[in-house]
Amino acid sequence: MTVTDRIALDPFGSDIPAESARLRALGPVVPVELPGGIPAWAPTGYDVLKELILDPEVSKDPRRHWRLWPELGEHPSWGWILGWVGVINMLSTYGPDHTRLRKLVAPSFTHRRTEAMLPRVAAITSELLDGVAAAGADGAVVDLRAELAHPLPMRMICELFGVPDELRDATGELIAAIMDTSDPSPEHAAFVQERIGTVLGSLIAHKTEHPGDDMTTELIRVRDEDGDRLGDEELLYTLLLVIGAGFETTVNLIGNAVVALLTHPVQLAAVRSGTVGWDAVIDETLRVHPSIASLPLRFAVSDLKVGDVTIPAGDAIITTYAAAGVDPERYGPDAAVFDAARGADDHLSFGIGVHRCIGAPLARAEALAALPALFDRFPGLRLAVGERELRQVPSFIAFGWQEIPVRLGG
Repeated sequence: MTVTDRIALDPFGSDIPAESARLRALGPVVPVELPGGIPAWAPTGYDVLKELILDPEVSKDPRRHWRLWPELGEHPSWGWILGWVGVINMLSTYGPDHTRLRKLVAPSFTHRRTEAMLPRVAAITSELLDGVAAAGADGAVVDLRAELAHPLPMRMICELFGVPDELRDATGELIAAIMDTSDPSPEHAAFVQERIGTVLGSLIAHKTEHPGDDMTTELIRVRDEDGDRLGDEELLYTLLLVIGAGFETTVNLIGNAVVALLTHPVQLAAVRSGTVGWDAVIDETLRVHPSIASLPLRFAVSDLKVGDVTIPAGDAIITTYAAAGVDPERYGPDAAVFDAARGADDHLSFGIGVHRCIGAPLARAEALAALPALFDRFPGLRLAVGERELRQVPSFIAFGWQEIPVRLGG
């Protein structure tokens, strides 16, 4: 296979597992085309992805290491990628700049701070489950994504970063627009860029006027006291990353776990009996149905040899967590089967090394609060539609469901 035979990824992410299997059959790393025609390489297995993530010759900085960065303006349909690589934060920096920005945000997600938030997580979960009960009275169908999986992490991250109530809906809509890769039009890209400035600019203005005990206030203080540590653009786009990643991934983690258990009743029974623990459920969900399927973009600093394929210096690479999680070479011939008893906690879905997601402990804590409470409260919970009727969010990046219709049971 040559780079002229690039495989176009489905911008809607309609069947991510099947797409991952097709790519894996073509080799360890495959030339692909992202929405709008952006050329990239897709690792198809666990070991290759892990090696590339950890390789110091793989960069996140497009300005320094993407050969096509200077041509971006010549391709209007590539504009959507600017929401991912045209920003300056941990997702688009390399080396010392990445370390500097990570150190500024890491204190918000320490183990101690996460532990301190647990009572609030539990309280919000209980409140939301009361709402689920009310919405599902008399056998009515409830959308668990809208009533629980989305609002729990959204409220937690907004409290952590001091997002006022009047900006919460706009913040959620902004992140959804960035995750939506089904529309590579210049108009959609321009809309996203405008909303980043408007919504997060309003947050910065609000917290400048009304400082509080929150991370946005702290980042503003760092910018104002030491612009060498955090500039204006870096402040804006760091907020975009940590707020977006801080709730969107947890939305899908909770939702994917619910669907996995409801479609595997034997495993749900094992969890209820205590034979399988909730930590195992979360790890298996992250392995088989990672909240982020493929993340753009990283770049080859030098020529990279992968098997008998060479990724040329300057080429783009996507991090394919969905493919890595179900690699038969790592997890056996039944790798694509959800089995919480498998006990595989070595998945890459939160990243690895210096690129491990700093919000992973909070995401896990929220899922560990929501899932047991949900299934304890509603032992008769069941899907209101067939599994094949569930609709994937329109994205090759996010891996989750648009709605999760359920009935609460007796």
